[in-house]
Amino acid sequence: MSHHIDMEDHAEPEPVLLSKHAKNLLRFLNLLPARMASHDNTRSTIVFFAVCGLDVLNSLHLVPPQQRQDIIDWIYGGLVVPRDNEKNCGGFMGCRAMVPKTEDAALLECMRKYQWGHLAMTYTSIAVLVTLGDDLSRLDRRSIVDGVAAVQKAEGSFGACIDGSEDDMRFVYCAAAICHMLDYWGDVDKEAMYQFIMRSLRYDYGFSQELEGEAHGGTTFCALAALHLSGQLKRLDADTVERMKRWLIFRQMDGFQGRPNKPVDTCYSFWIGASLCILDGFELTDYAKNREYILSTQDKLIGGFAKWPQATPDPFHTYLGLCGLAFTGEPGLSAVNPSLNMSMAACVHLKHLHEQWHSRNGRGDDDTGLSSAAQQHLKLAKEPEAMTTATTTSTSPLIQAQ
Repeated sequence: MSHHIDMEDHAEPEPVLLSKHAKNLLRFLNLLPARMASHDNTRSTIVFFAVCGLDVLNSLHLVPPQQRQDIIDWIYGGLVVPRDNEKNCGGFMGCRAMVPKTEDAALLECMRKYQWGHLAMTYTSIAVLVTLGDDLSRLDRRSIVDGVAAVQKAEGSFGACIDGSEDDMRFVYCAAAICHMLDYWGDVDKEAMYQFIMRSLRYDYGFSQELEGEAHGGTTFCALAALHLSGQLKRLDADTVERMKRWLIFRQMDGFQGRPNKPVDTCYSFWIGASLCILDGFELTDYAKNREYILSTQDKLIGGFAKWPQATPDPFHTYLGLCGLAFTGEPGLSAVNPSLNMSMAACVHLKHLHEQWHSRNGRGDDDTGLSSAAQQHLKLAKEPEAMTTATTTSTSPLIQAQ
């Protein structure tokens, strides 16, 4: 039985400062603090947390139409489309350091050798485009999925990019999300992916990041979401699912921890919460305790959520904290798709794109559907707000730095 907040038996709960959180995320679309300089090569993820966070807050209208278009164009500026004689390295880069502003043909040709798609950046970039209502018409879906297949290892896992990268469950998830969003699996070996995932299932029924590792909340989400998005979740037997639920439920202290004997952390309200949503077990958690912990990390002055109470808020924990609250039905927040990690409103737009591709004979491989928990959330999803026709000139350093 779920533990919902009882307004009669408890004092007035602390409010979620929705407008402050929206302003906090907006700032990250216009100015990045010096402490985030080390994240320059993964700026696409910062854009993802900010844009998708605003969407969950039902506040995308705060991003002016011209700035929306600027962000879309900036995202496309990182798209890598390999030539016929080049490696299959299609996808998106995380920043524009390898795209110099020059007309020197020799230099540009030299830089192409270092322009590779990265699975995490490709996933977040496509998610941002979908969230902002783009039609993805500038994407070569086959080229991107060829790039995904090129980084799959013999044992079924995936590397982040064509060379020089670790390979583990994080990139298995990114690969599955990319193929699902593009409605095309190409040469990706889903059976090998399944076998790798199941070999990573530990004795306690959580999943490890790599073979023979320790079960972890984040990688358990990656494993379950990848199975769901690839249409293979149904291959799990009922006893295994129940044991997985048990491991996940035991991660709740007040908020959620990622591993046994570790402190709780705001982000696990998403990683563990989404995993339980995928398995239709989220109602077994204590909603009130979860909310209480997340709000203990809320910055009441500048907005945003942090990892722990009294810590500095950041876009990562702000977005995942909002998603964790959305799973509990927090008023003012949009429903979230637990597997794709973006709003149900964005997923409605994505489904519409899939239908358009099919109607144009753009054959997709798979129709995975949604879990029953996700279907319940989908009923609450609203169509994305129509773009207004006003024009505003963006002065975002994010765009200027392209």
